Amino acid sequence: MAEYDLIIRNGTVVDGSGVASRCADVAIRGDRIALIEPAITARGHEEIDATGHLVTPGFVDVHTHYDGQATWDYHLAPSSQLGATTVVIGNCGVGFAPCRPQDRDVLIGLMEGVEDIPGTALAEGLPWDWETFGDYLDALEGKPRDIDIAALYPHGPLRVYVMGERAVNREAATAADIAAMQRELKAGLDAGAVGFSTSRTMIHRTNTGAFTPTYQAANSELKQLGETLAAAPGKVFQMVSDFIDADYEFEIVRHVCARTGAKGTFSLLQSDSRPTMWSEQLARVDKAQAAGLDIRAQVLSRPLGVLMGLNASLTPFSARPTFRALEGLPLPERVAQLRKPAIKAAILNEQDHNPHVFLEGLGDKFASMFPLRDPLEYMPPREQSVAALAEKAGLTPAEWLYDWLLTSDGNTLIYIPSINFTESIPEMLLHPYTVSALGDGGAHVGSICDASAGIYLLTKWVRERNAISIEQGIHMLTRQPAELYSLLDRGLLAPGMKADLNIIDFDGLKIYSPRIVHDLPAGGRRFLQDVDGLAATIVSGEVIYRDGEPTNVLPGRLVRGQRVDPRAFPEQKLMNKS
Repeated sequence: MAEYDLIIRNGTVVDGSGVASRCADVAIRGDRIALIEPAITARGHEEIDATGHLVTPGFVDVHTHYDGQATWDYHLAPSSQLGATTVVIGNCGVGFAPCRPQDRDVLIGLMEGVEDIPGTALAEGLPWDWETFGDYLDALEGKPRDIDIAALYPHGPLRVYVMGERAVNREAATAADIAAMQRELKAGLDAGAVGFSTSRTMIHRTNTGAFTPTYQAANSELKQLGETLAAAPGKVFQMVSDFIDADYEFEIVRHVCARTGAKGTFSLLQSDSRPTMWSEQLARVDKAQAAGLDIRAQVLSRPLGVLMGLNASLTPFSARPTFRALEGLPLPERVAQLRKPAIKAAILNEQDHNPHVFLEGLGDKFASMFPLRDPLEYMPPREQSVAALAEKAGLTPAEWLYDWLLTSDGNTLIYIPSINFTESIPEMLLHPYTVSALGDGGAHVGSICDASAGIYLLTKWVRERNAISIEQGIHMLTRQPAELYSLLDRGLLAPGMKADLNIIDFDGLKIYSPRIVHDLPAGGRRFLQDVDGLAATIVSGEVIYRDGEPTNVLPGRLVRGQRVDPRAFPEQKLMNKS
């Protein structure tokens, strides 16, 4: 008779703690790791030979936007197919709860604009069987899925719920408004929200191009809402900001953490226009940590890049009238029209009209545009830019790009790395108070596909560049983000810990170019991305993916609030059940 449910044999265990890897067997009983030994003599009901493979904790992805998808989809792809076993939703102040029936279209427009999720997909897919945030968590808990989710309480829906049209118009909150928001937020935290999120960036717009309800919300409003976290140990205050006045913006996070003991986190970005901003921000983090405040910056392991193409949400020509008139055509018909010389000439000679915010900043930056080709390279050399290739061909950059987008029947893509296009990424990741994050799974579904950033960390910075050790890299993807959100029962391979694991063919890891699928509700399109080298992903002791294919086992659960470390408090193991 088998003593364990699953035994993974002969693998190289990289346990997530950062200590040296070792060859060992891992035995699982139920949803917990039971034993890790050099050679386990007992038998398992199921056994996996991991010879030549890494055995690691499952990845913990703390910056995703599956707020809608989690209500209708069993599989939280692309994150779940890329090794994530726990994700945090509700980031950047956007989400779908709380919500009164009359405000549903407002929140759909907010998510469509900020996170590039088709409004038609949201309108058809969202069941709206909730009003309060607690109701929303109950709805999430009742939906089977492949991986675990935890949810932040987003500022945008909260503001609209309390203030209605005044929130949409970005009017100042009154004392009564703030008191009502505090009450709702406290109820949501009591129900299991893992923290509170807000956005203060001008990049985030609604589907009409308007600023979000939270943009430039008063410093005092955010501080008072943040202080609600004081009654909820282990919670996180998450903020995204342009940091134009960096001291002023950082002080919001610092104040909340100082007054409440909450953890603070924000997106750490580097841009060519502000090349030292990231190091200045880390100096602020260091100072806050020295004062006993747990503030950590989130780092994307590769450039934040927008994808554009005829089959994506945007091209650099999307705001030109002749191009826009063709957008409703099926792709083959559109390609046929775009190949006509007269149409090409018209588009190339037109100016943009009411461009999307991405086009405002990136639409003519041809020296920073790159054709996306295999083998995939997210940090391409400048001589591969559209501008450089056009010069070599004797064409204007716009002409070269137009012709490129029509190749492969209109299925080619260009990649525009706009942020973090820097060799300093390993330095950011190795800082003691940063967390690898910002993959944005579930968001920007037709323009960004960064959910594979965890795999990229391993292929680029660990395997190719040797800038980060394998032990450090796995720690960054597992225990480090789990600790930020006080999910202390996961992200580490040790007896008693939750049995979330990846089995990885490290030498065989390969990331493929993103591909468009039309599998959202109402036929909405989104990018997915495939990888080689993920032999298996395991959640709560059950295999959910084998060699990139789902097993359709659905052990994922909603995680309400912090999880204690079962090794430190074995008598509290029952508290860790999701």
